[in-house]
Amino acid sequence: MASESAAARHIDPSLGTLEGEGSQQRGIGPEEHMQDLSPHAWSKVPTVSEEHPTYFDRPVLKEVVWTWDIPMYYYLGGAAGASLTLGAAAQLRSSRDLDQFVRHCHWIGIIASTVGAGFLIHDLGRPSRFLNMMRVFRPTSPMNLGSWVLALAAPSAITAGLWARRGGPLGFISETAGYASGAVGLVLSTYTGVLVSNTAIPLYSESRRVMPILFGASALASAASLLDLVNEGGPGCAITRVAGTAGRISELIAGKVLEQHVDEVERVGRPLHTGVGGALWTASKLLTAASLAVSFWPGKMRGKRKWAAALTTAGSLALRFAVHYAGKASARDPHATFDLQRAKRQSSVR
Repeated sequence: MASESAAARHIDPSLGTLEGEGSQQRGIGPEEHMQDLSPHAWSKVPTVSEEHPTYFDRPVLKEVVWTWDIPMYYYLGGAAGASLTLGAAAQLRSSRDLDQFVRHCHWIGIIASTVGAGFLIHDLGRPSRFLNMMRVFRPTSPMNLGSWVLALAAPSAITAGLWARRGGPLGFISETAGYASGAVGLVLSTYTGVLVSNTAIPLYSESRRVMPILFGASALASAASLLDLVNEGGPGCAITRVAGTAGRISELIAGKVLEQHVDEVERVGRPLHTGVGGALWTASKLLTAASLAVSFWPGKMRGKRKWAAALTTAGSLALRFAVHYAGKASARDPHATFDLQRAKRQSSVR
């Protein structure tokens, strides 16, 4: 198969080895190539709308080829980053009553960032492609910066947890690593929102000012819910209660603002109201609102904190998958691209 593909692409296998992302592409010979270029008669002339014309209703942009691994990475990376940031904030108190809470923050950061990296590498195909992104350091590239942040998250958290609350040089190293992991976690919890919206896909490009805030708020709510699931009590519960409430409310507000931005052009915001993306988007709002209602329910209902955490986790996952599938639908819709361009042109003329 490799030799046939090489021959079709005029590659001499003796001079090099076929490998890399495009090595398995099937090459075609000149006869088949010319056959594809030969004109074909239309059985039916495509109709073009006079009010909103497109290029024969053909998609202008290619949809992303990411699989479900990427939304899972969004969730796990965000939860890991926010958890490490909460752990660093808790370290500011010299009291020992938050030691267990800080350890839980570090372990959630370690596990979630490691598993999230596994999902990312699985989508890339092989580990070497992840390592290739670290051959350079480019802060202006969200993908390159995110690769470095992801690579630093788990080691810094492990270093912070090894010698936590000890005296001497080891204690100083652990304390410093804890604050470093918090700084890394702050970027990790929000950079995926920048990465998603740094594109020409209409839904993503029009939400670029709100998407990082939405992802950061959802990451805070996700981290607090995971901490509520592992914490049985103690002073750390007060932190997760405040952080979780702030994250849920901020997520609902940011989601509403994002809808207002993309709905300015009807076809741009349509994927958030129809199809798989729309159903998941609605589910995420309902689940997050339900978690808020459960957390504020009067009385000491048994397992109230756990139920609220489970609903928040489901809502955060639904949010990431909604953004993923809605973006695919937006790229497939040629009217979204053309209508957005016309709207921007009209606004610039005014």
